[in-house]
Formats: sequence, structure tokens, C-alpha cells
Amino acid sequence: MKQTETIGGRECTLYTTEGAQLLLLQPVDAHDKSLLDSEVETIGGLTDVPFTLVAFAIKEWMNELTPWPAPPTFGRQPFGDGAEATLGYVRDVLLPSLTQRLGARQVVIGGYSLAGLFALWAGYNSRLFDGVAAASPSVWYPRWTDYIEGREMKGKAVYLSLGDRESHTKNPVMAHVDDAIRRQQELLVAQGVAATLEWNAGNHFVDSEKRMAKAFAWVVQKLSTDR
Repeated sequence: MKQTETIGGRECTLYTTEGAQLLLLQPVDAHDKSLLDSEVETIGGLTDVPFTLVAFAIKEWMNELTPWPAPPTFGRQPFGDGAEATLGYVRDVLLPSLTQRLGARQVVIGGYSLAGLFALWAGYNSRLFDGVAAASPSVWYPRWTDYIEGREMKGKAVYLSLGDRESHTKNPVMAHVDDAIRRQQELLVAQGVAATLEWNAGNHFVDSEKRMAKAFAWVVQKLSTDR
């Protein structure tokens, strides 16, 4: 069942399944929101495990999802440090509201692009999340690779993906994304985290909802198998 409601001042889109023990959380912008129906349908086609997905709106994409300030990488807008406040919303407002009503026992945080970076960062900074679904995450973000060196991923299962042409860019910051995501997986595996890395055809803007669906479906299957 699909419904839209406001939770803690944020618009949330809920796709609920009765009796689902897995709760999928996804920060979305307007473009992501327009693709949610297709994404949820695709997840359902990839796994027979019941799930509920809740997408919550992000208004300031360049601020609410990033953990520390950084200079502009494209355009003129710099990045902010709003990730902590967004995690606080999930921890203190969204999850208490949802788990009280839905009774889900396992939680997966996931996202695309900067939302995928946020999902990974949240997995390092909170034990709330059993899994992380990071599709084409912005692991090129300044100082990210240094940040994750020696840090503990608290989630048990992490899905990573990247388009095979995402590093084909003249932007020097984003051009090292291939190396960054390979290092991300290496560090996770070294910690004993179940972590996979899938390469998709195309650049960053191809089939985002399909990539996101594959990410969630893999984590759902992994968590349900390892129970």
C-alpha cells in the first residue's frame, strides 16, 4: 500500500507490506520520488522477502546529506555539513514513528549518489542500520577515503555499485571514484562485513531507480538469508 504523510515536518512516501520485518529507508529528492513506484516494483521482482520502503524528502541535497563542508565540485554551490542533523531526524523522529506502527525488526538505509554517501556515513555512525544499500555513492567526496580508514562499519551487509563510465570525467575530484569505491569495498571486507561491488553499464545518470532497486534487493536477500 502506498501513502504519503508528513513525519516530523518532512514529506514521506510509504510503501507498506503487512507483516514485513525489513524496513528500507531512502532519502530522496523530487527526481528520485518520481521513480519510486518503478523502484519498488523492481525490488519486488528481485526478492520474495516482504519489505516496507519509506522515502523521506531532502530539500537541500548539497547540505543535508554531506558530513562536512567541501568546496563546490560542480557549479558554484559548496557542500555543507547537514548529515548529522539528517541522521538525528532518522534516529529521533522517523524510526520511532515507523517502528512503533510497523514493527519491523531490521532496518536498511540506502540511497543514490550523495544519498548513497549519506547511507554509508550513517552505517559508520549508528548501529540502527543492519544494512546499507549504496548505489553509485559519491565516494569521490573530499577526504572520504581518509575518513573510512580504520573506522568500523556497523551494518552487517553493504551493497556498492558504480557505473563503468562514472570516472570518465574531466572533473579531477570525481575522476578517482573508481579507486575510491574499490577501496571502500576492500576496507569493508577486511572488517568482515558482507560487502559486494557491482559495476553497471553507463554513467552516473543511467537507470538510477534500477540501480537503487538492485541495491536494496541484494541487502534484503542477504539479511534474510543470514537470520
